[in-house]
Amino acid sequence: MLQLGTVQLRPVLIQEQRLKMNPQIIQAVKLIELPLLDLRGRIQEELEQNPALEMLEDRSTVSLEGAEKPVREEDEYFEASSDPGFTRRQGMEASDERQRFMEGVLTRAETLQEHLLQQIQLEPIDGELRGICETLIQNLDTDGFHKEPVGTLFADPPPRLEEAMNLVRSLDPCGTCTSGYLESLRVQAGFLDNPPPGIEEALGCLESLQGEDLGRGTTAEIAMKLGKTEEELQLCLDSIRDLSPFPGRQFASGEVRYVIPDIQVLRRDGDLVIVLNEEEIPVLGISHDFRKLVSRTSKDTREFVQKTIQEARWFINSVNFRNQTLLRVSRAVVLFQRDFFVRGPKFLAPLTRRDIAQELELNDTTVSRIARGKYMQTEWGVFEIRYFFTNSISGPGSGGSQHSKGGVKEVIREIIDAEKGKLSDQKIVELLSKRGISLARRTVAKYRAELELGSSYER
Repeated sequence: MLQLGTVQLRPVLIQEQRLKMNPQIIQAVKLIELPLLDLRGRIQEELEQNPALEMLEDRSTVSLEGAEKPVREEDEYFEASSDPGFTRRQGMEASDERQRFMEGVLTRAETLQEHLLQQIQLEPIDGELRGICETLIQNLDTDGFHKEPVGTLFADPPPRLEEAMNLVRSLDPCGTCTSGYLESLRVQAGFLDNPPPGIEEALGCLESLQGEDLGRGTTAEIAMKLGKTEEELQLCLDSIRDLSPFPGRQFASGEVRYVIPDIQVLRRDGDLVIVLNEEEIPVLGISHDFRKLVSRTSKDTREFVQKTIQEARWFINSVNFRNQTLLRVSRAVVLFQRDFFVRGPKFLAPLTRRDIAQELELNDTTVSRIARGKYMQTEWGVFEIRYFFTNSISGPGSGGSQHSKGGVKEVIREIIDAEKGKLSDQKIVELLSKRGISLARRTVAKYRAELELGSSYER
């Protein structure tokens, strides 16, 4: 029999490194993900919640005369948020450019399958694994769950099926390719950077109780069942609430919607100039009246005022960080894709998020967050920044490919638009081969379908 009385417990000091995100970093990360319309909504929420935060100017409604006034000192909260080489424009020139900036902003919402397939195309994996992943993605419903059991999708389960499922589950949004919301939550919890201890047990309790006791707030009973304190359980529940039980629903709408470009790329005197759309972002500052309360109130009130002012400053810095990161990524994209901006879509070069991340010394996920939902106005139309991330198409010879998937699709569009007679897919393959682009006929058919161009018979 084990004699527990003989066990001696001693305190031990252990030094270890942990990556822990403070609230300010979490706030900055969340703001990075927001497109312009959502950012304006988030700023409005913060203005209502924080009395120290003040809107100095709403440039989305400013008159042309007001836009021509010199920059005030308060505007320095957003200093350097546009390309320094871009000078302020006035009069009719500014009005004309703003009109062009807002044109062509109609776009179709991206589906969950399109979003996942685009990421799979950029993954450095072989054709076999990519094919399994594509089959799994096409089987997902609007919630991100399997439509049909995975076992029915293949005549014989492929050996790498589990590897493919794990890869799809790790893509954005995390937690798809699962059987239901409980499995999705477990998958998402497994990808948390710093999950609270016991979150797996809490999810198991959620599964067994079907959420009934959790809805009644009987955390004490649940904590007792799990052998944890109420504080430990509350940490787990807070983390679970931050997860998305139906990760695919954010892509459920296939309706046509309007977007506002975040970035404009202009050609001036042979140079490319990048401009941030600041007119949609209010100028924020600290309320002078609220600042005066620091020296006129009691100690307790003074501490509240100082804390509120600090939170307002953090929020302003987070908005500014979002804008600066967007500009940095946009500059790098323009640098890598200069031929596209000068010569047109068919000159789109192979580019990955990792290329941009290494160039700017950022994390891949940061580049992914800043690119998602942000649009760039160019001479050739409005494009989501993610459009410029495209994998390469193998070309002949040993020198490597010089063609991107997006560029090749534009070449196919050009060939079909200029066709004399109705070209078959095999004939398009031959014409591409003459341009140094080697593709299989079925790949041409796939790209043609993605371009929404019919077959030779339909055309």
